[in-house]
Amino acid sequence: MEQYGKILLIAMPVFLLLVLFEKWWGWRKGQDTVRNMDMIASLSSGVTNVTKDVLGLSITIISYGWMVDHLALTHVSLGFWSYFIAFMALDLTGYLVHRIDHEYNFFWNAHIIHHSSEEYNLACALRQSISSFFRVFTIFLIPAALLGVPASVIGIVAPLHLFAQFWYHTRHIGRMGILEKIIVTPSHHRVHHAINPEYLDKNYGQIFIFWDKWFGTFQEELPHVPAVYGITRPANTWNPIKINFMHMSLLIQDAWRASDWKDKFRIWLKPTGWRPADVAEKYPVFKIEDPYHFEKYDTKNSTAFSVWIWFQLVVLLAIVSYLFGNIAQIGSPGIFMYGAFIFLFVYSYTEQMDQSSHAWIWDLLKTIFGITILIQTGDWFGAKSVLQQAPWIIGVYLIISSFACWYFTATEGKHLANKVSV
Repeated sequence: MEQYGKILLIAMPVFLLLVLFEKWWGWRKGQDTVRNMDMIASLSSGVTNVTKDVLGLSITIISYGWMVDHLALTHVSLGFWSYFIAFMALDLTGYLVHRIDHEYNFFWNAHIIHHSSEEYNLACALRQSISSFFRVFTIFLIPAALLGVPASVIGIVAPLHLFAQFWYHTRHIGRMGILEKIIVTPSHHRVHHAINPEYLDKNYGQIFIFWDKWFGTFQEELPHVPAVYGITRPANTWNPIKINFMHMSLLIQDAWRASDWKDKFRIWLKPTGWRPADVAEKYPVFKIEDPYHFEKYDTKNSTAFSVWIWFQLVVLLAIVSYLFGNIAQIGSPGIFMYGAFIFLFVYSYTEQMDQSSHAWIWDLLKTIFGITILIQTGDWFGAKSVLQQAPWIIGVYLIISSFACWYFTATEGKHLANKVSV
């Protein structure tokens, strides 16, 4: 966890700068693909995902290390071939897991957040899941385990493989010639994120595109079919924590409401989107039938409110950075209290972004939680050793935050306006 936190301290500002650069580049070229609230929602989702990972809030059913110890037929020595095999094994595993996530109801819940943005840009690459608590697909790494690729190699290659999937989430790069036949390009992945009938559930590859070509899931981007992005059952919220569990919530409700006992069980492994006929009729759920004529989710915000939300994001990134840089010093159970505060922080200000009438309650809970920590410990997880005034600064911020949230909740109002027509 500590090492991963230090990697994130480097990766986070790099990703943030690239996201802001894309925003600037689109503005300069007259093709801005980044809406402010959508971008902040994406960045907030990224924060929750990496926080969950750093805290280790998931259980691996079968660890790769165990498979190497019990299944290895030989042992590849450290060097080029061990890293090459690890990379290829991770990429094939990524393809298979990605495809399963898309094609089965239960597993779609862990991936819905990534597709929930109705834009397509670098920021939406950071929309990653917090809802998968059990890692069950390590078993797909059996080929690497049989060859005895060390677990340490997988540990090094895995984050690099993940980070390498960031760059192609953009509309500013066109087709890339011969590379289109080998690697996943922005063109390929635009198809993957689209809800057009021609594009749905295609191009699952993560680094190499030939998996899709071999297994029949490849679709080229068509010049006469412009991609429309999002999910067919729109999230209609900026709150990434809500989005992470919205599909699972619907599944649970549908299973409970189904009159046929078979439906109560088979709904979980039915194709994504399947609902029992009686439940679908009695409890209809809005679904985009025509991707070319619908309105994207948006909220009308004052300039002052937009500045306030950006300020909240900056404070959040500072607080998260302190956690990632001081995991060992904070220790357990402190890191879990810290993680809970971060999740409450994100939930609070994304509720403000949705202009929820209850947003001030969530911010008040955040303030009470934070001030309780300050009073009980006289510190902020050891921050006084870095800056003596840190606890006071955090305390003042928390109080200001609650008053500001109450003010904006009262003045902004809940109204969806300036919707973007597709």
